[in-house]
Amino acid sequence: MSVLPFHLLPEHATIDAEGELAIGGLRLTDLGAEFGTPLFVYDEAHLRARCREAVAAFGDGVAYASKAFLCRAMARLVHEEGMKIDVASGGELFVALAAGVPASRCVFHGNNKSVGELTMAIEAGIGTIVVDSFDELDRLDALVGPGGPLDAAAPQRVMIRVTPGIEVHTFDEVQTGQEDSKFGFGWRSGAAKEAAARAQASAWLDLVGLHMHIGSQVFSADNFAHAVEIVAPLARELDLAEFCVGGGLGVAYVEGEEGATISQWGRAVREVCVAAGIAGKVTAEPGRSIVAQAGVTLYTVGTIKQLEGIRTYVSVDGGMSDNPRPVLYGSGYETFLPRAVGAERTATVRVVGKHCESGDVLVRDGVVPDDLSIGDILCTPVTGAYGHSMGSNYNKVLRPPVVFVNDGVARVVVRGESFDDLVRLDAE
Repeated sequence: MSVLPFHLLPEHATIDAEGELAIGGLRLTDLGAEFGTPLFVYDEAHLRARCREAVAAFGDGVAYASKAFLCRAMARLVHEEGMKIDVASGGELFVALAAGVPASRCVFHGNNKSVGELTMAIEAGIGTIVVDSFDELDRLDALVGPGGPLDAAAPQRVMIRVTPGIEVHTFDEVQTGQEDSKFGFGWRSGAAKEAAARAQASAWLDLVGLHMHIGSQVFSADNFAHAVEIVAPLARELDLAEFCVGGGLGVAYVEGEEGATISQWGRAVREVCVAAGIAGKVTAEPGRSIVAQAGVTLYTVGTIKQLEGIRTYVSVDGGMSDNPRPVLYGSGYETFLPRAVGAERTATVRVVGKHCESGDVLVRDGVVPDDLSIGDILCTPVTGAYGHSMGSNYNKVLRPPVVFVNDGVARVVVRGESFDDLVRLDAE
């Protein structure tokens, strides 16, 4: 077996003279010892570089899809680097506002925004609401229309989410652009055109653009091009100020995978939009491609169970509670030992978590050095997206801390939970 593919690691990952992996100038084994495991570690300079790349590729208006990873420190970082923030719930909006991000720099998504969430967003001065259904148009009419509780002089900026009706090569659970979808207004049914006409006819709504999203972890630019070409006739007819292609750009997780850069994606998307006659500003909402590769997760090996003739199980102190993607989608990951990152990985193991589920698998067929032992710090790379944000307390396992590292300094941006936290919300 080969050594770990180094391109899967954060940009500021280095191997020191003793063969240990460091990120941002700090050894991962030292970080594990200082902060405990499981531990999410993010290369802060990597995060900032991807934000700057996104702004360079799409200009002002590009928004970070906060569902990928959000805390106050991340919201501040994104805002400092010139990105807007895409939020999809009142909770995500609350975190962005708590971080000091102006509501005017937030884009509000979601297929079932409640009256309470819409009220919260509008009262805060939300920049744009991406309308997802006729029911939502009804709610907005009742809120900001004549006599509504939020009736105001300035109309509310909105975009219409269009479902182009295409299927892409990705996990079924993260496809969003097919006709059979809970998201958006269908293109082929004529619902998108009807919704746009209704918004344009409203004196209290300002239709500024169209939005689409075809799915997550999409590698082929052709999929984005196809969707743009489908929606282009309506975009040309409406001639709006903005056209958003959403997010979903795929990233490499395992050896053999290779994803486009944000810059390459931006060029390809803009070229397609120009060719399709879309005159408005082209924007996007990258999330995974901003944070995934910037993050790694550290675990401590607790049990090594060799089943002769079957397989070797390596149990760690986390699992599906800090990374549910393998359980949900069958997602693949690499694994390695930070103490010997350049070593040949010759032993095949199944890395599993500590939860009471046989399906609690982190790396189905991982490869590690032969000298893996109990107490070792084990690392899975490319875990910056949808680990922390989709995590849980299953089996009352504590949620791990999150650390940003940069220039030899580590700072905790999300503290690890304590046992007291597990009962903090109990009523009695």
